[in-house]
Amino acid sequence: MSQLANRPLEALPEQHYQLSQAEINQLLDQINDWHIEQSTPEPQLIRSFKFNNYRKALNFTIKIGELAEQFNHHPSILLEWGEVRVCWWTHKIGGLHINDFIMAARTDQVFSET
Repeated sequence: MSQLANRPLEALPEQHYQLSQAEINQLLDQINDWHIEQSTPEPQLIRSFKFNNYRKALNFTIKIGELAEQFNHHPSILLEWGEVRVCWWTHKIGGLHINDFIMAARTDQVFSET
């Protein structure tokens, strides 16, 4: 499991700081199966999780929603039969922040526990 999951979230800077490509690449190496999607105006950190039924996918979605509420950092979540797509990015800065990678690692942790 990635050590990112154990890091505390960082306060957002006053200025609109986004991670550099080198920082993004280094952080991506610490989480498996996540990728950056640039098809939206803001880059997003995305992963799809597979399940063998709707109930398990729904339960996972609820757990991610609870995690998001706990840390006041909220993803986009698409729930479908057998699949949940989670997208992390930081609206305030219009891009990716270390917190998105931390929350992705925590999402992986929740998935490994289900």
